[in-house]
Amino acid sequence: MRIALAGTRGIPANYGGFETFAEELAVRLAARGHQVTVYCRTNNVETRERLWRGVRLAHLPTIPHKYFDTLAHTALATLHLFFVGRFDVALYCNGANAIYTWIPRLRGVPTALNVDGLERQRKKWNALARGWYRLSERLATFLPTVVVSDARVIERYYQDTYGKATRCIAYGSDMQRAETREVLDRLGLEPGGYFLYVSRMEPENNALLVARAFERTQLPQKLVMVGDAPYAAEYIRELRSTGDPRILFPGAIYGQGYRELQSHCLAYVQATEVGGTHPALIEAMGRGAPTLYLRTPENEEVAGDCGLGFHKDEAELAALLERVAAMSLEDRAAWGAKALASARARYDWEAITTQYEELFRELAG
Repeated sequence: MRIALAGTRGIPANYGGFETFAEELAVRLAARGHQVTVYCRTNNVETRERLWRGVRLAHLPTIPHKYFDTLAHTALATLHLFFVGRFDVALYCNGANAIYTWIPRLRGVPTALNVDGLERQRKKWNALARGWYRLSERLATFLPTVVVSDARVIERYYQDTYGKATRCIAYGSDMQRAETREVLDRLGLEPGGYFLYVSRMEPENNALLVARAFERTQLPQKLVMVGDAPYAAEYIRELRSTGDPRILFPGAIYGQGYRELQSHCLAYVQATEVGGTHPALIEAMGRGAPTLYLRTPENEEVAGDCGLGFHKDEAELAALLERVAAMSLEDRAAWGAKALASARARYDWEAITTQYEELFRELAG
């Protein structure tokens, strides 16, 4: 099949979950013999190669602004897709792009829209942006050929709120544990000697909560907070103002370095409260990392009895961190093995790719 993927910043991934999703899915589909094109933003991806790991890359400009970046680029991608491309099916990412998903259908190209979570709940958006996301939720119920949700919680939301059935296909994890330690050596870390937090540094991801909870402890271990955000400079400054030398902020880390950090951490902390399935949580489980997670329906769905939940409370999280640090190596290893088994059963990328492949075949007839 000839498959187009629009709505992300592009690949190779160097930003967030949708970009990692695009890379993992596109590369696997291409390896299975499909012709896959990913639309990339020129202000985000570093490579200008037209072919990367078997995937065709279409580089288009955008408006580098918090409120226009996604919509401007997806508009150009849709025009290119409609007038220039020759595709059997198109996959759009991000519910905000629902407005464009009817256009390829005019040329007989069916469209699938992965809506992710309830993006309008993010604190970074103003009232206009939140209104756009709410409108997009409704547009998603009839403009694309099919809506894809990545969590049962989101599937139920669309069914209960709009009476819209969605195709639930989870996010995936590669399940590859890294034995190398190059990034650990660079950051001065020892295997099992640090807690790990990974996310965009935005308020609803509760990086401050995690940092302040860790500051309450007297633990000898370190806390490594991986991530960045292009439009949250003030929040990041407040976060980095901590005087605790045990807390490290290495910025965004991808690829092998990211896998190394997850593979060798004492435990992984997931504190996001908005969105669907969170990629870093699944990936940490897929590398056998003991997992702590903020109690939200989405996080509960993924981690469940394979992790330890906490509420949005600094003291509670601090006590949980101390409890985990006091566990024996055997107990932590058993905990991590349980998480890995759960991830393998539900979130393997090859199985997820097969589900998308089946969906695309159905849409393309």
